[in-house]
Amino acid sequence: MPSVAATDVTDDDFLLDVRDDDEWLAGHVQGAHHVPMTELLARLDEVPQDRDVVVVCKVGGRSAQVTAYLAANGWDRVRNLDGGMLAWVGVGRPMVSEDGHAARVI
Repeated sequence: MPSVAATDVTDDDFLLDVRDDDEWLAGHVQGAHHVPMTELLARLDEVPQDRDVVVVCKVGGRSAQVTAYLAANGWDRVRNLDGGMLAWVGVGRPMVSEDGHAARVI
């Protein structure tokens, strides 16, 4: 399955965060698009097929499943964020939170 390192994600990529609501509120990438994995099938029209999509979760397991699903259903430009949000934070990439606390991965 195609994957990308946290250091190689660009501002032009459509970052699809498939984590649960509490994980998203605690910390996410500014400008990412939040579609929890459990809602993906009902919200597929929110995922573009005409640009690079990078799917992310906490460590890469859920996002790998979503990446595989999208790739099998017509998305040609989809990659999994290798190591998930933990890798993102691990290389010092910025995050924002929505819950009034410092951004963190839970």
